[in-house]
Amino acid sequence: MSRTVYYTATTLDGFIADPNDSLEWLLRQTEEPPDDGFIDGVGAIVMGATTYEWVLRNLDGPWPYEVPAWVMTHRKLSLPEAGKDGKTPDIRFAKGSVSDHYFEMCTATGDHDLWVIGGGDLAGQFADEGLLDEIITWTAPVVLGKGRPLLPRRLDLELLEVGSSAPFVIARHRVVGPLLEDSPAE
Repeated sequence: MSRTVYYTATTLDGFIADPNDSLEWLLRQTEEPPDDGFIDGVGAIVMGATTYEWVLRNLDGPWPYEVPAWVMTHRKLSLPEAGKDGKTPDIRFAKGSVSDHYFEMCTATGDHDLWVIGGGDLAGQFADEGLLDEIITWTAPVVLGKGRPLLPRRLDLELLEVGSSAPFVIARHRVVGPLLEDSPAE
């Protein structure tokens, strides 16, 4: 059964990018994260416009994802160039609520996972609709003080797994739902 998973790197104080949308704090880590097999289980991806534009600005070669990709945006964005094989990447620009496109995204995954790449508010939109199953974080030993938050929502989570891979602490959580104290009284 497919899951919707927000899989991302974060700083110790909970930011995925600095105030200028830079990931220099992540890119300068001395150890490259090992292949944990997550990507092999992904059947489709979804990202926000800011993440998409960051990927395009930092491409060193063709579009890096072979699976269908949704970009949630209200802006007009361009597609990357075709790869050396001549194929145009399967990128779908989408407007509206994530729930408007969720069925199509999940259908495209087959029996694999839907990866919410970013940003944090996009992951929060999935959580708001009850569509976010898990959060996997790779926490770097960096404190930014401000920037783009990991997940600007109030959620209860269940810790499923924790580990490390120098210099990262890796945690996998199941999304339980909104904070219990935020739920309406019955």
